[in-house]
Amino acid sequence: MSFLARLFGEKKSKTAETAKNRLSLLIAHERTGGTPAADFLPALQRELIEVISKYVAVNPDDIKVQLDKQDNMDVLEVNIILPEQPR
Repeated sequence: MSFLARLFGEKKSKTAETAKNRLSLLIAHERTGGTPAADFLPALQRELIEVISKYVAVNPDDIKVQLDKQDNMDVLEVNIILPEQPR
């Protein structure tokens, strides 16, 4: 990898790539009629808590993951309440 690529962040982080792969797997699994995605939501929520906690002190109860159906689409909603930063 070149110096410029590292400097300007073209390299994806391992955490981001892992999250992307897991979400892709979740969507593909749901589309093929596999186990309902709701079975994966608790694990997804735990993993989000782990990742976010590396960067921000957040209460695990302040991270909610929800899967809804709207018309013919599945909507994955993630709500995170971040603590206020002192000014």
